[in-house]
Amino acid sequence: MNDRITLDHAATTVIRPEAAAAMAEGMARWANPSSQHAEGRAARAALEGARDRIKAALGWTGELLFTSGATEAAAIALGRAKRPVAISAVEHAAVVGAAPGAAVLPVGADGLVDAEMPEDALVAIQQVNSETGVIQPLDALAERIKTKGGLLFADCAQGAAKLPLPPADMIAVSAHKFGGPPGIGALLARDLGALTPVGQGQEQGYRPGTENLPGALGFAAALDAGEPWLDAVAAWREELDAAVRAAGGVVICDASPRLATIASYRMPGVSAAAQLMRFDLGGFAVSAGSACSSGSLKRSPVLAAIGLVPEAADQVIRVSLGWTTTAEDVRAFADAWAALAHEARARAA
Repeated sequence: MNDRITLDHAATTVIRPEAAAAMAEGMARWANPSSQHAEGRAARAALEGARDRIKAALGWTGELLFTSGATEAAAIALGRAKRPVAISAVEHAAVVGAAPGAAVLPVGADGLVDAEMPEDALVAIQQVNSETGVIQPLDALAERIKTKGGLLFADCAQGAAKLPLPPADMIAVSAHKFGGPPGIGALLARDLGALTPVGQGQEQGYRPGTENLPGALGFAAALDAGEPWLDAVAAWREELDAAVRAAGGVVICDASPRLATIASYRMPGVSAAAQLMRFDLGGFAVSAGSACSSGSLKRSPVLAAIGLVPEAADQVIRVSLGWTTTAEDVRAFADAWAALAHEARARAA
């Protein structure tokens, strides 16, 4: 029996049983959706059915291109844009890597973008920050970008299925963030004409390669399952925030609008590396920063962008909740966090 407690769902969450069952069905009747025989046509119909279900579940009426995840979706959107690109200072590493040399829009200490928008640019601003959980005011920002003749690209990897999609021109989503399978995501686009196609192959010539039918079916099934657990998780996250404050900790971007499932906490006097080691030994899986950067424990560019000095930034960990999280999990971690913080204060006294 596994008695460990996973609180790193922003990195990836457990595949929902509905998604696993849908993938198994897709594998049992697998055929290449691009083949012209009866089996291929049946696979194509199933793929397009999954595409329609995903669009309906997300409330999207534009185009949907299947990708291997949000990273590839960002690479297509930003790497093939027909106009200059600007990105916010708190974007995920995948967005930063997809737009080398892009103009950078600063954020305040609250983690929110409040900068002058560039003219006629494709502006990448995330919906939810994967480290702090801060939710950007994309409704208002989209209007400001539009008045400058620009387009908005939103990385919605963390917010999709948990928040309504923003009024963006292009959106990246990733199935494994909400209980779907790894290895599949999508680029949503209102007008594919804003991008340069590769000129051939699948997904309307924007993403060549054999389509991942089992993944698409799992993607759709995970969305169909919904997120009825979110209201309970929001209360538990608030309880955890309160416990951290009471134990002398700091809730990063405490006053900003934040997604219920993600929080970053600073434990003064204890490095993130030491915290991760202690919590891991205690049976808790948490992280420092996003999964794409935390493996090396490099200093977080996001925390630097909101103005944390290096010493403080090096004491921050991320805790993220998911559909398998329980109240007991959160309270057990709150107790462990308070105990380690108390131990650190005792040593410093």
